[in-house]
Order: sequence, then C-alpha cells, then structure tokens
Amino acid sequence: MYKKSNRIICMGLILCMTSAMILGGCGQKSENSGKIEIELVQYKPEAVKTFEKIEEEFNATHDDIHLTIESPNDAMTVLKTRFIREDAPDIIGIGGDVNFSNFIDSDMLMDISDYEGLDSIKQAYLDIDKALEFVPEDGVYAVPYVANAAGVLYNRAMFEEYGWEIPETWDEFIALCEQIQSEGIQPLYFGFKDTWTCLAPWNAIAVDLAPADVCSQVNKGETTFSDEYREVAEKTQALLAYGPKDPFAYDYNGACTAFANGESAMYTIGSYAIPQIQTVNPDMDIDSFVMPANNDASENKLNSGVDLQFSVMKDCENKEAAYEVLDFLLKDENVQSYLDEQKAVPCKEGDFELASTLDGVKSFIEEGRMADYQDHYYPSEMSVDAQIQTFLMKGDVDAFLTKFDTDWKRYNRDIIRKVEDYEKEHADED
Repeated sequence: MYKKSNRIICMGLILCMTSAMILGGCGQKSENSGKIEIELVQYKPEAVKTFEKIEEEFNATHDDIHLTIESPNDAMTVLKTRFIREDAPDIIGIGGDVNFSNFIDSDMLMDISDYEGLDSIKQAYLDIDKALEFVPEDGVYAVPYVANAAGVLYNRAMFEEYGWEIPETWDEFIALCEQIQSEGIQPLYFGFKDTWTCLAPWNAIAVDLAPADVCSQVNKGETTFSDEYREVAEKTQALLAYGPKDPFAYDYNGACTAFANGESAMYTIGSYAIPQIQTVNPDMDIDSFVMPANNDASENKLNSGVDLQFSVMKDCENKEAAYEVLDFLLKDENVQSYLDEQKAVPCKEGDFELASTLDGVKSFIEEGRMADYQDHYYPSEMSVDAQIQTFLMKGDVDAFLTKFDTDWKRYNRDIIRKVEDYEKEHADED
C-alpha cells in the first residue's frame, strides 16, 4: 500500500505561519475537574448561534463530559495552524470537499466504522463521502450531517403571476428564459464578480452532463476534461444571454440583494444563499428547481453535496466521549433546528420538515437522485472558479478546456501517481 503523505501539512504551512502568533490561544482546554474534555471546531460561522445552543444543552445534560465548540471565521486556516502545532481538536466539522480528501490522505482522521450512528445516515451521502477518497480506503471517516442543494432559485410569486411553468429539460429552460425576457423581466442573476459564484451554475449543469466520477476517471487516464466538459462549458456560457448586461458587475451579496428586490425571476445559486436573500426580503416567496441541463428529464440530477460533516481526529484520546457528542448532534431535534436556521437538507434518515424553499427539489432528495458538486474534487491551487470566470469573460471554450486538462495534471500529479500505484497494486483483483 502506498505510504501516506503529509501533504496537507505542507500545503497549509505558508498560509498558517502568518497567523500562528495570533492564534496561540486556540485549543487550550478549560479545566473542569472530573470531566472529560471534548473540543469541536466547525467551519460554518453562519451557524454559530445554533452551535452555541447545542454546546449549552449538551453541557447541561452531561455530568461526565464538557463540550467546547469553536466556530472561527476562517476555520480551515485555524485547523491547519493547529495541525502544524500538533494541537488538533477532538472533532472537526467540515464540508465534504477536497480538504476532507486531503485529511484522509494524510491519515489524520479516525476510522469510525464502529460508530452506530452511521446506520441512520442516508446511503447516498455515505457514498458521496466514499467517492472523495483519492484511492479507496478501508473504513469510514466522517458522519455526514447536513447537505445543501444547488440548482435554480426562483421567485414563486412572480412565476404564479405570469403563469410560467417549471422547466424539466434544457430546451424548456431556454424557452422559459426567452419568455421571461419577452415580458420585459430579467430571467437570471449570477454574482459573477465573486469568482466562487461561477461554480454554482457550473456544478449544477455538470452533474447532469458529466460522469459523477469524472475526476477519478481523468486521474486514471480513462478520459479528459476536454471530452467531458465541452457541453458543460457551452451551456454555462449560454446562460449569460439571460443575465444582466454586465454579468461580472455584481458580487454575491449584490446578486442576492437584486434577486430579493425582484430584479430577476431566477438566480442560479444554491440553497445556502436563501438566508442571505431573506435578510433583504424576509417575506420573499422562494422555491427552487433542479437545473435541467439534459433534454432527457430522467437524466437530470439534483446537485447536492455534504455541506457539514463531523470527523473524529485520529489522535482523539476519548473516542467514546466523542461518540456521545456525535449522538447528541444527531438527535432529531438538533438536526431539525439546524435545518430550520440554515435551510439545509438532512443527511440523516427521518421525518424531517424541509424548508418550503426546497419544495421543488424534494422528490429528488426522497428518490436519491443526487450527485455531488464537481468542484469538491478540484484542488484549491488550481483556482477553477477563476478559470471559469476568465472563460466566461473571453468565451474561448477550446482554450479553457485545454488549460483545464493541463492544469489538472500539474496540480494533481502526486494524486495521479498514487492512483497509478494503487491500480498496479490491485490489478490482479479485477
């Protein structure tokens, strides 16, 4: 088996050294005589009030364990700094993305296969986590908690007023945009001034048109992004005709505000934007639908990935206490509280009430017709969001795809080598 790397430590070193001095107080545990100390660091600062409540209720109901939950604004920087100082918390709350992949690859997370709470998690999200491993690993390394959904948000009151129908195919979607334009209304908003927002429609289109494991296939040399992403790029580009004259003039907050004020009928963003939109217009009637990138409606999927999950660090000295914390987090009332505040999708099986803003995608969630965000597999160093923004500005599909393939090999060469070694080692098992 290939030797585990410490790549994640090196990757964060330069970034973290600059902040190490000011973060010197992180991770110091309080003295609570007779109690086991468990520290959880989670990366969702927008959910800080929810976690403050969870921390308070846990400590009020447990005599033998004291829980501390930290919700820093830049949690990944904080975590990487603490890893360098060998001061890891007991549990981390992170997304199902390339950071999670790197932590597994660096052998930093505990195998929690024996945690009984995993039996309550929807298989689709356990599978999504498994697919994030660079090479197949034995074990389970996270408890998926909540997911989000990305497609198209729409102004339900406006749709009802004009009698517009929800599209189920690409041709129907384009026809709808044309119809809305003919009514003198702008169909879409984007927020493309912030590069990361370029990934929202990209991901929602890609899950319909490209294989869910396209990045793995490329790493194995079985295909190229030029082959798999051409239609994705062309259809993402086609959306520009239905947005503002300058699609790069507004950032995320500006686009949320414009949509909240009724300046467009739709907004190509995920459910995570709904709380921000409702801070501007709390009474706005918002719903969502799956981006219909295919002309075969049965081939369309909901773009849904693990937005928050909990991993126990390998060096945690109090595994059973950490499991008790996970049990508490997974209590139905705590999951529901998070869903209510963040308009999220539960990864846990159960009769949970979803926000009305997810009405249009509920059937996809119930049926498990979901696929992970493609950008969860992209290395941050590759800056794919900026590449997509540049492509949308210049419009050169061939140049964009060529650069994508070239940069992928550059920034993933170590992973590609590991995949090659793994494939050689396990060739006889096929």
